[in-house]
Amino acid sequence: MEMQKLYLLVPLAPLAGAIIAGLFCRVIPRWLAHTVTIAGVAASFIASVIIFNDVQAGNTYNGSVYTWMTSGDYKFEVGFLIDSLTTTMMLVVTFVSLMVHIYTIGYMQEDPGYNRFFSYISLFTFSMLMLVMANNFMQLFFGWEAVGLVSYLLIGFWYTRPTAIFANMKAFLVNRVGDFGFILGIGLVLAHFGTLDYATVFAKAKDFSDVTINIWGSAEWSLMTVTCICLFIGAMGKSAQVPLHVWLPDSMEGPTPISALIHAATMVTAGIFMVARTSPLFELSTTALSFVIIIGAITALFMGFLGIIQNDIKRVVAYSTLSQLGYMTVALGASAYSVAIFHLMTHAFFKALLFLAAGSVIIGMHHEQDIRKMGGLRKYMPITWITSLIGSLALIGTPFLSGFYSKDSIIEAVSFSHIPGAGFAYFAVIAGVFVTAFYSFRMYFLVFHGEERFGKGHDEHHGDHHGDHDDEETSHDHHHGLAPGQKPHETPWVVWLPLVLLAIPSLAVGFFAIGPMVFGDYFKGVIYIDHVAHPAMAHFAEHFHGAMAMGIHSLTTLPFFLALSGVALSWFFYMKRPDIPAAIQRRFSAINTLFENKYYFDKINEIVFAGGARLLGKTLWRAGDVATIDGVMVNGSAKLVGLIASVTKVFQTGYVYHYAFTMIIGLVAMISWFVLRALPLNAY
Repeated sequence: MEMQKLYLLVPLAPLAGAIIAGLFCRVIPRWLAHTVTIAGVAASFIASVIIFNDVQAGNTYNGSVYTWMTSGDYKFEVGFLIDSLTTTMMLVVTFVSLMVHIYTIGYMQEDPGYNRFFSYISLFTFSMLMLVMANNFMQLFFGWEAVGLVSYLLIGFWYTRPTAIFANMKAFLVNRVGDFGFILGIGLVLAHFGTLDYATVFAKAKDFSDVTINIWGSAEWSLMTVTCICLFIGAMGKSAQVPLHVWLPDSMEGPTPISALIHAATMVTAGIFMVARTSPLFELSTTALSFVIIIGAITALFMGFLGIIQNDIKRVVAYSTLSQLGYMTVALGASAYSVAIFHLMTHAFFKALLFLAAGSVIIGMHHEQDIRKMGGLRKYMPITWITSLIGSLALIGTPFLSGFYSKDSIIEAVSFSHIPGAGFAYFAVIAGVFVTAFYSFRMYFLVFHGEERFGKGHDEHHGDHHGDHDDEETSHDHHHGLAPGQKPHETPWVVWLPLVLLAIPSLAVGFFAIGPMVFGDYFKGVIYIDHVAHPAMAHFAEHFHGAMAMGIHSLTTLPFFLALSGVALSWFFYMKRPDIPAAIQRRFSAINTLFENKYYFDKINEIVFAGGARLLGKTLWRAGDVATIDGVMVNGSAKLVGLIASVTKVFQTGYVYHYAFTMIIGLVAMISWFVLRALPLNAY
């Protein structure tokens, strides 16, 4: 009973903080807003640690908290499923959220919407915790939609900026496309299984492995394949997989702390978590897994390419997130669910670190975001520099750092997979190693090393900053970047402390977690793999001889040399010979244009989907509204009445002899009608 109260505390503590900071945001002082929200998330984190230890001792829980609605035979409940997968996600979400909350005190100190911002990020944490703690699809869907709503509020936080409003609308609409698929998948589960409870659905799943359904025509489709692909379309929206990835880079319009929260640790990993949670369903459809692995491979490779040409410090990290989400999706497709969750965890730490470090650089540079206007920051911002280096090294998979263990595990698992599309996926994740190393260290070298390129006047470049918007209370008019003669500075401790605390797991968590999480019994009974049909993980386990041996062995493998050459090439290009990348850009201008336009996905969406929807709307308006309703029904009936009136008007003159004449004509017409009716037919 005590533990159940603790389970409730985890999501409700951040919710309480969000309500206090949100409802009273105009009256309470700033210190109170950040104190209640940080206290809520801290309580949630401590409770998560206690629950984690309890689960490790063998105490899992699956139960309903209350019944929300009963409809016929169906029950819609709010309930918790507490197992090793849930506790892993709870720890990641609460820890990263706590770091972001602390960081926000320093980052948003000048912002008039300070209290409102704390309310939003706390509400976001509540939504994500409800999603990961769910024991049924209904509550999963509630959390799913709630994180979508709060991300909309956060991306458009500076709501007087047209770009922010465009970005949050884009995120909202693209996620609706994915969520439509998701709710269809949940609908199929409810229709065929008669319940939305995970445990019941997963227990019955085997019985439905051969069931087929008719979607259209006479074609028979596998129920499992259709359900899993529909569920995965939901994941494609949330976890930003091609072609539903277009919202994520634009969402950098929000303040930097939410970039770290939404795009590193929580919302974008919801799709990965959901597929891992529903592994008993996905294992029954090789077709669905093949679809997953191909989509993931395309995202991992092609989004990495776009990171190479970005000049905005936050967008480089955003494309890196897209690419890493592709890696996680590839792992899911190869039935390496535990590896996907392992990479989700390590990635959450080092990616949150990189985003927050980017924010620290933005503060130190007085809101300059263009990496071409930085350089040599190492001596001015030593803490940001060293933590950024750790984050970048973890991201590219440096042996013994946490990112290495999870990333190389994905590459190994895919190499053993026989699912259709695994060959292409293996090529994509191997090539992605070089690309990741190249763009990560391009950013690192341009920001922290080389000549100082700041303080040379200002241009029109607009950065992510706290005062370039008219908020509800006041507006600031800051310049962008450093004034001539001004120097960058290290950020205050509330900004750099979270960087240091995130750098520690980025260094060490992979080494200690790989054994139990990927090869041990950590996910036993939680993640299901059909080792006969999908033997990749079984083969991989045979080759694993401990974390130390894996690190040492990696020094002779292809991924290590590709990462090393990516770093070396970026150092040569951007530190020694910056004329070479400029020449390559001119020489291959067509490819550069393709990258600049992000493969024209936005153009296609605007012309085909948005344009098509507008055309359809215009056609329906012209045919339905103007022609049918206004033209025929409203104006047509008015004209008909007018016509009848104009005819009767001729006879309504007021003269008695006109009325007499009309009556005689009517009488003759009636007599003629009766006479004609009375005559026999053969008279005609």
